[in-house]
Parts: sequence; structure tokens; C-alpha cells
Amino acid sequence: MSGLHWASDRRLTAISRTTLSVAARQAVVDGEVNASTRVLDYGSGRGGDVRGLREMRFQVEGWDPFYAPDQSPQATDVVLLTYVLNVIEDSEERREALQRAWELAERLLVVTTRLTWDRSKVRGQLYEDGVLTSRRTFQHLFSPAELRSYVEETTGVRCVSAAPGIVYAFKNDDARLRYLARKIVPHADWLASDDSGSAIAAVVDYIEQRGRLPQLEEMPGEMAKLLSHLQPNELQRIVKKSADSKRVSEGAKRSTLSTLLFLAVELFNGRGPYRNLPLPLQLDVKAFFSSYKEACVRADRLLLRLRDDAYVRGAMRASRVGKLTPTALYVHRRAAQHMPTVLRLYEHCASIAAGRPGSWAVVKLRHQGRAVSWLEYPEFDTDPHPKLYSSYMVDLTTLRTSFKSYEGSANRPLLHRKHEFLDADDPDVPKYRRLTQSEVRVGLYQNPHLIGTEDGWEAELVRCERELRGHRLVRRRYGT
Repeated sequence: MSGLHWASDRRLTAISRTTLSVAARQAVVDGEVNASTRVLDYGSGRGGDVRGLREMRFQVEGWDPFYAPDQSPQATDVVLLTYVLNVIEDSEERREALQRAWELAERLLVVTTRLTWDRSKVRGQLYEDGVLTSRRTFQHLFSPAELRSYVEETTGVRCVSAAPGIVYAFKNDDARLRYLARKIVPHADWLASDDSGSAIAAVVDYIEQRGRLPQLEEMPGEMAKLLSHLQPNELQRIVKKSADSKRVSEGAKRSTLSTLLFLAVELFNGRGPYRNLPLPLQLDVKAFFSSYKEACVRADRLLLRLRDDAYVRGAMRASRVGKLTPTALYVHRRAAQHMPTVLRLYEHCASIAAGRPGSWAVVKLRHQGRAVSWLEYPEFDTDPHPKLYSSYMVDLTTLRTSFKSYEGSANRPLLHRKHEFLDADDPDVPKYRRLTQSEVRVGLYQNPHLIGTEDGWEAELVRCERELRGHRLVRRRYGT
């Protein structure tokens, strides 16, 4: 990666980091980088991610043509290619760098680039497919969909958008499916156990969560030892006698819907054979469907329903969670799992196509067309009327994305009726509902076209002679 074609000085694009990059952090959060994996930061720049991962006691090496050129890069479990592709001005060399990183990755390649919404921050002369800056650096900005397609074309495998601008390319499709399963299918946590009695209780809890008995391979190793004195039939009899039948039935329903959701998302992304499914999902298919074919047929039907405007609108009207407007359904992050399955599929398809942002509070599902927006309200829990910080939108029809930041805006959009975005059982709902009721009583919602922004809302508070103290509405105090 010599950078001689336009004489750009790529070393100037490397920045000093005191924290992990967004991509490295995402890989750690997703469990793809952990204590047992070997990591190579290919194009490591000044080595911020290498130092940060070593601080976490991870096995990591870095290579960079300018800052760390001495040791030639070796094949390893996970390769990070972080903000490298966007600084290479020659398109052939860019593809060669991606191919080389892919060759070095034995299990996973994590590719990260700057995105098109950074265009206003990159100033310089337009040249070919990028910008040559006054500092003699180059930037090619990718859209999230373009990045995913580019990595897929170069590596020849189906990829997953882990977040906007972060793409995972797995060497083995089984690993990709396990990643998707962790994202889509609720994980059944095992209770701690130190004797056979508590081990049996943990199995009872599992069957109530999942709706079926676990196989030996699914149990933690120590638990399997504690239960080794019981024959399978005896364990099954004890557990079934102890388990709450209603909870088991509810668990079976959740697992059935989660399996359908996974299979529908996998068809959207390209479905593989039954043998490629992670073991827990194979067992769910056996337990809750007559065959894999039947499960796939039902999942296909679910995906078709996503294209049916009337069906989607009906699901939104029937949803037990969320605020429905004439154009969209808005649901808080804590309530998203309670949406109807077709709406969960809607959101998951968008996240697989272009990445779900790491930080968001409310998801917006448009029912006129197919588009998903993740809205960030950092102070949703503490601000009675939280202000919008940013919005990231994915159009599922065109796969176009857009990002808008309101961080520096003087008159930001804000929310009302916070309880409507949450599940009715959420512990904060009574407090939020009481605030809404008091605001309605004093006439603050008489002019809905005015209250959607900070300035308009403040003007209505003044008109009604009220002010907010936390989540309480009180009479406004004027200066003496």
C-alpha cells in the first residue's frame, strides 16, 4: 500500500486513540473478539486498538505499512480492517488490500469505513471516486449498503452489517448463523447450580424459558456432571412434574416465533440447509414443527406478509406496544421484543441490510413504504420530554440510508406522551402517564402543531403558566 499513484500521504489519516474504535468495541460486545481469539489489526495506524485490546488481556497483533512495518502479518482468527479501504486512492489496490485481509482471516474479517454522511467533514478536490484533501490525504466514503455489497463481492461470502459502516465476513457459514441466532433468538440463561437439586431447578427454569427440555450438549459442563446420575427419562419425569405448564406453553410459543423470525431473516439474507443451523435452533425446529420444510414454509409466509401493506398496518394497529401515527409506529428499545413477529422481522431485516446503530432509544417503522429509523434520545429516562440527538434511516426498498444529527441544533424535535412508546408493564409507565394526564388537563396539547420542537413547547408552557420539575408539572414561578 505505497500510495504513490496520487502521492497521498496515508499516514496522516491515522489518528491517536485513547479508547477502542467503534468497530473493535462492536466486535468485543458481540463476543466475536474475546480472550480465546487471536486478533490482527491490519492497517493498525498508531496502534490504539492494539493497545486497548491488550489492556483487556486479548491476544492481538498490529501491522501497518508506516507505523508497524517490521513484522509481516500472519493469518489469525479475527482480522480488523478499520478505516483502511477509504484512504486508498487506487481502486485496484483498495480491492487487493481487502482480499489480503480476507486471506489472513481464519474465522472472521471485520471491515469498517467512513460513511457518506461524513461528506460535509471531508473538504478537498473531487477526484475519481473520492476526495483528495489539502493535507494530501484521500477519502472514499461508502454507504452502508455499498460497503456490504463491496465486501460480499470481494470475499464471495454473505456478510452481515453489524452496525452502520461495520461489516462482518465469516469464513464459515456456521459462524455467521450462530452470530445471527444470538442477535435474533432470545438467549436462555442458566441458573447457577452447585448440587443436583439446584441443577434440576436450573433445567426446570430452562424448559419454562424455552418451552422444551435441553439436550446434554446445551447444558454447562458442570451441570451435566451434577445430573449424570439420572437417566434421561427420570430427569424428564422430574422436570415435567416440577415445571409450570403455563410457563412452558408460553416459552414454547416464544421459541416458535423466534425460530420463524430467524428463518425469515435468514431467507432475506440467503437461507442454508437445516444441518447448518446452530444446534439450539435445530432442536427448536424438531420440538415445535413437524419438519424443517414446514418451518421454512411458515417463515416464507411471514416474509411475504412483510410486503403486504394492509397486513403490516393491521399488525401495527394490533401491537400491544408503541405509538401509532398516521405514517409510522414508534416503539422504545425496551419494548421492541413485544412487537408482533412481522414487525420484529421488519426491524431485523433493516439491521441485517445496513446495520443497527449501537445507540438508540426508539425505533420508527414506517407503514407507508418500507423504511426503518433508529432514533437516539440519550436522556429518554431522565428528561420528561427528551430531545432527539440523531436519526439513522434505512429504506428497505432501495437500501438507501440517511443519517441526521441534531446535536448542534438550537431547536431540536422532542417527545411527548412517553408512556405510549413503552410496554404497559414497564415500571416507568405510571410516572410518565401521570405527567401526560396533568399536561392534558392544563391545555398543553391544544396546539399539537406547535409542541414538536423545543421552542414551540416552551412557548406553550409559558402560555399555560407551567414549568417542569423532573416528571412533575408545576405552576411557573416568575421573578420577584
